Formats: sequence, C-alpha cells, structure tokens
Amino acid sequence: MSAAPSRAAGAGAAAFASIDWHAPWLAGFAERGRIWQAAAQAGEAEWLAALDDATRAMGAMSAADTTGTTGTTGIAGAAPLVNGRGRPLRFVPQAALPAGVAYETHIAETGGVPTRHNLHDFFNALVWFAYPRIKAALNARQAAAIDAAGGVGPVRGTLRDALTLFDENAALFVTSAPALADALRDFDWPALFVAARDGWGVRCEARLVGHALLEKLVAPYKACTAHAWIVDVPADYFDWPAARRAAHVDAHVAQALAARDLTSRDFAPLPVLGVPGWCAANAAPAFYDDPAVFRGGRRARTL
Repeated sequence: MSAAPSRAAGAGAAAFASIDWHAPWLAGFAERGRIWQAAAQAGEAEWLAALDDATRAMGAMSAADTTGTTGTTGIAGAAPLVNGRGRPLRFVPQAALPAGVAYETHIAETGGVPTRHNLHDFFNALVWFAYPRIKAALNARQAAAIDAAGGVGPVRGTLRDALTLFDENAALFVTSAPALADALRDFDWPALFVAARDGWGVRCEARLVGHALLEKLVAPYKACTAHAWIVDVPADYFDWPAARRAAHVDAHVAQALAARDLTSRDFAPLPVLGVPGWCAANAAPAFYDDPAVFRGGRRARTL
C-alpha cells in the first residue's frame, strides 16, 4: 500500500487541478497538458516520468521526420527538443542544479532543465514542447550573456532583462495587417479590440509563450498584461493548418531572437483579457473603458 500523500503534495495536486483547459489561451497546450496534469496530480515522480516519456516520443518523431519539407518555416522536419547548444533536452529534479551554477547555464551545458513540482515549471515544460525553437534560442542567448558577464551578477543588464521578460511574460501578436500592429503599438484599444473585432482569427491572433503569464492566468484577472512581441506573417497564414502556423511562428521568432539585441522597448503591452473571445465580459465595448487597464502610453519600438 502506498503512503498517504503529504499535506504539501495535496496542496500541489489542488493547484494543478485548478487549470481550466477550456480557457482559450490554453488551446495550443491542452492536449498534452491534460495528460501531464493527471501525472502531476499523482506526484512529482509521476510527472517527471511523464516528461521523460514525452521527451523520448518527441525525439523519435523528430528523428523519423525525413520529409525534408521546409514549407514557410525555413527549417526541415519536426523541431527537435534541444537546448540552446543543440544538446538533447531532458527535465530533471530541481536538486540536480548544482549550487552556484546558473539555471540557464546548466541547461546549456547539460541539456537538463531543473524542474520543480509546481505550476510555474509545469507551464515552462509545456512551452518547451509547444515552441522548442523559441525556447532553445532564449536559452542560447541567456547562457551566452551569462558567460560574457563572467557569471550571474547583481544586475542582469538590458539584454538579459529583455530575454527574461520574453521567457516569463511574452505573448506573440501574430498579424498579417500592419494597421493592427500599429494599433497595438499606439495603445489604440478601440481600433484593435472593437473596430477590428472580426479580424481576430483571420488577420491577427495572440499566442501566449511566457510561462509565468500562463501561471497567472490559472486565476485570470482583468489587469493581467503580457509583453507582446509583434510577428508579421503572410496574408494566407490564417488559412494554414494549425500545426503549420505554430511551426512557422516558432521558427520565425527563434531566428529573430538569435539575431537581435533585445530591449524592453521591443515589447508592447497587451491586456490579455481584452482579446476578443477570451473573456465573456469583453463582448461589451464598455469593457475597454477602463483606463487602469487599457491605458495610453509610449509607442513601442518598431518590432
């Protein structure tokens, strides 16, 4: 007979149970997430075992994909699950992180992602699987910045601050309409959310990739705001199958992250519950008449 679960384990199970997979922002994560949720509720060992199984399955899928078809992603085949230096990724207990070694450095040097039994790291793992190229690019840039600084200092610096904002709190605002990107940059909420309401899903979409942002949205609140990175796509993007769209965004953003020096001005604020269809209350235009949430402000740098 197994031992009775501890009070801490029970609290953790309750946290995982609170995830609502019907939330529209979780649509791209729900299939895998439901499986992991059940494992996480059973305990840390069960969840890590589920991550191992998923990692092996994704590696096998990547190895078996020999089509060589790049499509619009520019990268052939299924994306492998690797770290920023191309080493195979695996998820390891937090205790595997040696004292004094930076988290991103450990991932880059070993492929092991130190993982706690909590919602924050649960969503981090989900994002690794959904957007593996983006996460690998973030790891590569973070590890390189830490190496260049001679280790983790008291201040991250401009680049690492921006990379951390992306990793923790980013949404990808994907659009084929420059006017909608301008509306986001200009804090023109009536244009973006009211006048262009019918354009969501056909000319623009939001993809959440920040794992802390996903964690916060387990208990959603009106003021929850993402750091949005604007992704320009072709006009026919919204006619593509879902898997092709996700792969294109993953590859396109990863390439940009590898090539550019980011600052906080590369992001525009996006109140997440303002996205049409993501909150029943926002069907009323008056929802956006809340200056504490839908504020004016500076124009973001052209992304």
